[in-house]
Amino acid sequence: MNRVVITGIGIYSCLGKTVEEVKTSLRRGKSGIVFDPERKEIGFRSALTGWVERPQLKGVLKRRDRIGLAEEGEYAYVATVEALENAGMDMDFLANREVGILYGNDSSAKAVIEASEIIKEKKDTTMLGSASVFQSMNSTITMNLATIFKLKGVNFTISGACASGSHSIGMGYFLIKHGLQEQIICGGAQEINAFSMASFDGLSAFSTREAEPEKASRPFDSSRDGLVPSGGGATVILESLDSAKKRGANILCEVIGYGFSSNGDHISVPNVEGPVRALQMCLKDAELEPTKIDYINAHATSTPVGDMNEAKAIDQVFGSHKPYVTSTKSMTGHECWMAGSSEVIYSIIMMQDSFVAPNINLENPDEEAAELNIPSETVAADLNVFLSNSFGFGGTNASLIIKKYSGD
Repeated sequence: MNRVVITGIGIYSCLGKTVEEVKTSLRRGKSGIVFDPERKEIGFRSALTGWVERPQLKGVLKRRDRIGLAEEGEYAYVATVEALENAGMDMDFLANREVGILYGNDSSAKAVIEASEIIKEKKDTTMLGSASVFQSMNSTITMNLATIFKLKGVNFTISGACASGSHSIGMGYFLIKHGLQEQIICGGAQEINAFSMASFDGLSAFSTREAEPEKASRPFDSSRDGLVPSGGGATVILESLDSAKKRGANILCEVIGYGFSSNGDHISVPNVEGPVRALQMCLKDAELEPTKIDYINAHATSTPVGDMNEAKAIDQVFGSHKPYVTSTKSMTGHECWMAGSSEVIYSIIMMQDSFVAPNINLENPDEEAAELNIPSETVAADLNVFLSNSFGFGGTNASLIIKKYSGD
């Protein structure tokens, strides 16, 4: 079995457009949540969202490459450029190796709706243009990035609801571990436009704490009233240890465990048993006892049932061992299909800089959360091993364990 390391990370989120900007926000416990007047104007119950500026790619990419990118594809592209630079992989490197891509995505709503509106107005499908199909397919990110970066390895989209980003890293780890690939671009991206979030708003899933946007996302707090949608792009470069050593890459950390499960229960209400099985599987795969985990980046989205059941699952698996637990969604909101990969990156940043970012807005932990070690302020901490949870609709669960690379 090959050991699997991470040699590059890139992030484009409401906390910052680069790894360095994100690091500053994490340390400060800075929220990226804003009030969006447009959502109110079109009838949203909640106008809160993580705010991400659209990248300007004119002059960066050829028109043929730009027009095929949906919104989430733009975020993924920018994050991937940073990750590849971080990993020391240029276009010549990509051209001479079978580098793969596995990316998490589970919607391209804006592209589909805009195409539908053009058809209704023009009564002519030729008015959609040649790029419409490439923006509207769920595989829009992988097909576009594989083309732009001339990738020759594995190439498909991981569609697993809000665990998509985690599963992309997990599956990349699996393929490299078993010798099927040497390097894979993994990650997740999420569009943040109103079209993509309307159905969630219609379910009354979002917080309505509109007077204080930065205080709206409140994982584990007893006064939480729903999640806040967000998005962006997050990319990690996975590589076999042998490959990374051979080319003298800067190794950031090592992926040592992946666990997954399905709840086999309600389509949208999480349970305890499914996450417990994913956690146990992940620890078994990593060959670690729970006491070796220093930090858990919780999935906790700021919904009553979800936060409560995850807290119960963590407490059941870890018992008297109390690793730090925070949900970075308290600052970012829920980045949906991107969240699993972005939260791995947030945790890597913390590991590299020896701190735990705060679970902001935690004023009165609920009964279950009170059993966990959840800091509400930034904590200096030496993190050697962390675990990241991601759960999604349909009962899909993913847990990842990542440790510092020791140089052995």
